[in-house]
Amino acid sequence: MKHVLFLAWQYLKYHRVKTVFLLFAISLTFFIPMALNQLSQKGSEKLRARAVSTPLLLGNKGSATELCLGSLYFREPNIEPIPYSSLEDLRQQGLARAIPLQLEYRVKQQPIVGTTQDYFSFRKLSFEQGRPMAILGECVLGAKAAQALNAEVGSSVISTPAGAFDVAGSFPLKMKVVGILNPNQTPDDTAVFTDVKTTWVISGKAHGHQDIGVGTADSLLLSKSESGVVASPAVLSYTEITPENIGSFHFHGNPENYPITSVIVLPGDKKSELMLRGRYQQDQGLQMVVPEAIVDELVDTVVSVRDLLLLAAISIGLATLLITAMVFLLSIQLRKAEIATMKQIGAAPGAVRGILITEILLVIGIGFLLALMLVWTIDRLGIPLLENYL
Repeated sequence: MKHVLFLAWQYLKYHRVKTVFLLFAISLTFFIPMALNQLSQKGSEKLRARAVSTPLLLGNKGSATELCLGSLYFREPNIEPIPYSSLEDLRQQGLARAIPLQLEYRVKQQPIVGTTQDYFSFRKLSFEQGRPMAILGECVLGAKAAQALNAEVGSSVISTPAGAFDVAGSFPLKMKVVGILNPNQTPDDTAVFTDVKTTWVISGKAHGHQDIGVGTADSLLLSKSESGVVASPAVLSYTEITPENIGSFHFHGNPENYPITSVIVLPGDKKSELMLRGRYQQDQGLQMVVPEAIVDELVDTVVSVRDLLLLAAISIGLATLLITAMVFLLSIQLRKAEIATMKQIGAAPGAVRGILITEILLVIGIGFLLALMLVWTIDRLGIPLLENYL
């Protein structure tokens, strides 16, 4: 057996170009269906894990899928916001804890999540450094966000304007980093967490002004007298909240009408959950959804697509194996003289057959091992890459 293996291996080494092409074809034949199955399975598990841990979501009427994907994975929301009063109404019912989410803004590519400190305990997030945000203008970074923004506790990050021509709306706000979270392999790692009121400052609904008085340029004043001054619109809002100017920040209008993207609802028990779902079922402006059910529908769609792709991959794989078998058969035909020589020097018919079969098994076995290595690589690198697009 040892001699048969040696001769088969030497033949494959000598015809290395043909062997490499065969290994490449066979490894892909095994790799494609295994990788598709692995990616879809891991992706589905990641999707469901975050949804299962979130009992209910309250948001505006519209796409329940968009509401879930935005609230769970911090994708840019494609739904209309709801007024802050909706959160207060929910709390007053006394059936559940409520955690607001405001997801309209970003720091470069990192989503800003306007919420409360309750979010950290709800998601079981722990601090590597620092503390939760406590006042306007403070923020907490996820582990990946801290790396991407090259920020640490005590440094600052600046929100990204909503648009190049957004003159009257949101403006860049310089936020102080007061905490950095430990990594937990979820979308929380990529987020910049701050208070909901801070996101309202970014939107321009709350701001402070320069101290108008002695030393203020006349170009910034509409009128000036001994009794006082009237400032012009040229007086700029602060882009940084400091202990010196935090007292000047104020809100315009009724904060109850200010927007939030959605609300994470944590009922006290199953009865409270059913009561809440029933109360909001007939609401014309709001919807309360079960993320697990919505994500399960999404996963079913993913599985259906995966099955079609697997069927196509298996069909292509079978065709590849048939072509590979034909290559081996043609190779045997071309090696008739070599096989005859082996018999003439005393090789038994069984030994010749064993060499040919061993060559085939070696190519298939090595191709399968290569496919396993590629699947392992995808499992380590492909899943984190996939998470970035969830």
